[in-house]
Formats: sequence, C-alpha cells, structure tokens
Amino acid sequence: MERLGRHPGLIKGITANNSVRSKGIAPMAWIKTISFKDAKGRLKTNYERVKGPANNVDNILMAHSLRPHTLEGHMTLYKYILHHPGNTLPKWLLETIGTYVSILNKCDYCIEHHFAGLKRLLADHERANAIRAALEAGNPEMAALSKSLTARDMAALNYAAKLTRTPSLVSEEDVESLRNAGYDDGEILEINQVSAYFAYANRTVLGLGVNSEGDHIGLSPGSDEDPDNWGHA
Repeated sequence: MERLGRHPGLIKGITANNSVRSKGIAPMAWIKTISFKDAKGRLKTNYERVKGPANNVDNILMAHSLRPHTLEGHMTLYKYILHHPGNTLPKWLLETIGTYVSILNKCDYCIEHHFAGLKRLLADHERANAIRAALEAGNPEMAALSKSLTARDMAALNYAAKLTRTPSLVSEEDVESLRNAGYDDGEILEINQVSAYFAYANRTVLGLGVNSEGDHIGLSPGSDEDPDNWGHA
C-alpha cells in the first residue's frame, strides 16, 4: 500500500471504478474518467467537438479526460491521418490497414470500431467480411485470391504488418516494394502514418483497459473537407 500511496491519482481512479463495479456497471477503463455530463472547462469544450448522437463520447477519447490536452492531441492526429481531404488513398483501404494492425495487436475495441467503418465505406458486406476473415486468419492472400483485395492492396497490408510486428526490420527495400506496387511517396507516407497511428491507438486502449461499454460502434469524424470538424456521426 505504501507504494500505491505515492500515486494518489491511481488510487482515486481505482476507488472510483470499484464504486462503479459495486453498482453493477462495467467501468469503461481502468483509470478514472469524467463523463460528458460532469465535464467542465476545456474538457467540456473538447467533448462538445467530438460527441456523437445523444452526447456520446467514444471511450477511447473519454480515457483522456484527466488530461484534455492529450485528447486534443489524439483527435488531431486521428483526424489528420485518417480523415483529411489531403489524403489520396481510398478511406476504405486506410480503414482496412487500421483494422489489420488492430488484429495483429489483438485490440478488439479498435477492430470492431474500424471494421464497422470499413464495412460502411465498402457498402459490400460480403467483400468486407471476406477481408476480415482473411486478416483474422493471418492470411491476407485469401482475400486477394477471392478478389476482395488486389495485389496493390496486399502490398500496403504487408508493409503495415511488418511495421507492426518487427519495426526494426523495415528497410528501404520495403518502401521500394510499395513503389513497385504503384504507390507514390505521398501514398506511402499515408500507409506508414495509418499503421503508426493504430499502434498508438491500440496501446492506448490495451494499456488502460478501455472497453466499448456504451459506445456507438463505427462512428467516425464527419466532413472530411473540414479538418477541424471532430464531430462523430
């Protein structure tokens, strides 16, 4: 107890979550979080920007509530990497990369949220399900064989997988493989940044025990034309 006593914020969070558990409600993370209705000041302003229907705030974002500035950093990174008008790769492919990185990291929260986004963007449930089945089997080539993915798509996923599994082994030859598959250097940067962002998001979720209790699965920031629009729909 003496060692825990040096971390009053941790004890406060544990106490709060134990209280929630005693009422039969699953806490959304292992640390204390502040709800939409209890938010004030800078946090309230951020929640207003990111909220979805019925004032819902995704739990991955609510996990930042004790440090509103990191919520701002997370949302800026997310919006600019995945939902920015300057991107040229199709968003469904970026969501597929994110889903695959999340599968490799065994982050169920991000898998479910971003597979729902992928499914909505493709508007082809059979194709989306075939892609997910191949990725979860650890054999993306299955999706290529079924023509759900192209060889070009596969090159992006292979790069993302290597960067996720063994980042220190990524070499210039891997980037050259992306060029040979038809990606220009700006698109290679997009693939790299989406892969890197999901490593961050997965570790935020897994490291803080964030679950999807109360979340509206699959919502994402709207209005790609406006980088400052963080609202979820």
